[in-house]
Amino acid sequence: MLSIILPKHTSTLTLNRTLPANLADWLTTDGSLTAMLEARAGQPLIVKRTFEGYRPLSLAQKKQFGLSGVNLNRPVLAWVREVLLYGNSDEPWVQAQSIFPLTSLRGEAKRLQYLQGTPIGYVLFKRQTTLPNSRTICYTPEGWRRQTLYDWHGRKLLIGETFLPAFEQNLSHSMLD
Repeated sequence: MLSIILPKHTSTLTLNRTLPANLADWLTTDGSLTAMLEARAGQPLIVKRTFEGYRPLSLAQKKQFGLSGVNLNRPVLAWVREVLLYGNSDEPWVQAQSIFPLTSLRGEAKRLQYLQGTPIGYVLFKRQTTLPNSRTICYTPEGWRRQTLYDWHGRKLLIGETFLPAFEQNLSHSMLD
């Protein structure tokens, strides 16, 4: 199920935006975005890490993970990984942020803390083509963004992906060819 939610801090101009048809499949796919991007690029993605480390969850993130009551007032630490994904150009196509609450980094999920330059899709979709999830889509100053809360082997993971102008230009060029 897809719900499109525009953030409260969004300007009036943003509220008037409609979802571009050429991005709809990219924003709504339940399968591996990594696989789709690599097929589009005709090569493996290049992953450039811009941040990797511990951060406390914000109140909004705690709510997204389903915390409530007194748990909203308690600090919750997460492993956060922020990356830029490059397809077949010098400009990044996607800006991504993965948030793993420390309580989720147990067992099989522990390896998510050590991905380094590996696309997360290689791990999440290794044995499954889709995962249980809930998703929101919004427009930000950087571009269209999808934020997905995945359930991976009983562990909750929050992954946000923003499609940057270089990717939209790549889509537009192929429509002109």
